[in-house]
Amino acid sequence: MADADIIETINRLAHEEHQLENASRTEPLASGEQARLDALAVSLDQCYDLLRQRRARRAAGLDPDAAQTRDPDVVERYQQ
Repeated sequence: MADADIIETINRLAHEEHQLENASRTEPLASGEQARLDALAVSLDQCYDLLRQRRARRAAGLDPDAAQTRDPDVVERYQQ
């Protein structure tokens, strides 16, 4: 996946995330909507991580296409 594709995915996911967050301001989200919001946060973290990996590999003179999406458990532990 090219950087531009990752950025497009990030924009799409972020837009959906903002829609759900805005909806939650007027009334609580249904359980399915809350689950989707949580899943969006993880997917966004994975996309940002993949983009950072690609840029770091490129800066180091390595093949950015060798970067891989990391498991949610790995990506989510970065903040701990």
